Amino acid sequence: MKGLRNFVSKMKPTFSPGGKLSWLHSTFDAFETFLFVPNTTTAKGSHIRDAIDLKRTMSVVIMALMPALLFGMFNIGYQNSLALGLERTLLENWWYGFVEMLPLIIVSYGVGLGIEFIFAQIRHHEVNEGFLVSGMLIPLIMPIDVPLWMVAVATAFAVIIGKEVFGGTGMNIFNPALLARAFIFFAYPKAISGNTIWVSGLGAAEQTGTVVDGFSGATPLSIAPELMGEGVNTIDWSSMPVWDWFVGLIPGSIGETSVIAILLGAIILIFTRVASFKIMFATFAGGYLMGLLFNLIGANIYMEMPAYYHLLLGGFAFGAVFMATDPVTGSQTSKGKWIYGFIIGALAVAIRVLNPGYPEGMMLAILFMNAMVPLIDHYVVAGNIKARMKRSKVK
Repeated sequence: MKGLRNFVSKMKPTFSPGGKLSWLHSTFDAFETFLFVPNTTTAKGSHIRDAIDLKRTMSVVIMALMPALLFGMFNIGYQNSLALGLERTLLENWWYGFVEMLPLIIVSYGVGLGIEFIFAQIRHHEVNEGFLVSGMLIPLIMPIDVPLWMVAVATAFAVIIGKEVFGGTGMNIFNPALLARAFIFFAYPKAISGNTIWVSGLGAAEQTGTVVDGFSGATPLSIAPELMGEGVNTIDWSSMPVWDWFVGLIPGSIGETSVIAILLGAIILIFTRVASFKIMFATFAGGYLMGLLFNLIGANIYMEMPAYYHLLLGGFAFGAVFMATDPVTGSQTSKGKWIYGFIIGALAVAIRVLNPGYPEGMMLAILFMNAMVPLIDHYVVAGNIKARMKRSKVK
């Protein structure tokens, strides 16, 4: 590590003001501060030393995403094996998924970081660190068969329209990763809906007739809407493979299927205090209570789904742990975090049940509540001021 530090220090004058490549100072600074904690100190006023900065915070989130990423790679290969009737080992399934997943990650980081670097050079600012996490989240919330050019366009939209026009990292209103998914959902709906997109190569396999009989690639959330469309009025929910849902051995977005892997990430985020447990807990509570309310109504088979099923399916758990807790777009006040998370969970389940044609409501719920965060925090702060004024005896 000392040798690397010496090498970077030797190269630094070339990229510093007055050097031959001074115009690339922002780019060099981004790599240097990623490798080493900056040693800058304040010259006057308050001085605080801390072992963590924004890059280190983003690195913790990346670590928390690793269980979902690694399992997602395995599940890509596992679902492909089921669809084609192949016998693969655990490692072979994971390697297949790794090869299929890698291009998505490269495109996401390549396009996103490229735009970040360009804006930093134009503005003569430091490169924003926020995309370290967004670049990983975008592939994880996509179906495996989404075209790479769509990922590139969606990523560019998310970074430029979702971040840079607001001033960059820390200034954006909406979660960039969810904006990328929303862009594809509304601009190219066929690329992110249906059954064939969730399993690698399933569309091509169906055309060649090599798919195992009975394998459809349907996600659990699509079962009820399909049956309702066929006029079926009842489902034996007790016969559902709930354990497979919890483990994640089902078709779905790459990083969203395994609740176990997501909860491992949640433990890391909570233990390191990088993410708010209040938002996570409130989101799960809101979704569960809304599910119970629909159970009481029981107007259709979707409303009869056991409430806790909603917490296991689709992007609910992933959204609660990694998306709703975004420190930039989430609520900043303590009471606001409970309100913000609870409404996200309740709204996500309501969208699923009341609009069976769009069974995945977590994305829209979080984006809507991102827009409501300033209002929530405003009234929380105003309420605190009012309460303090009542307690005060000063006239």
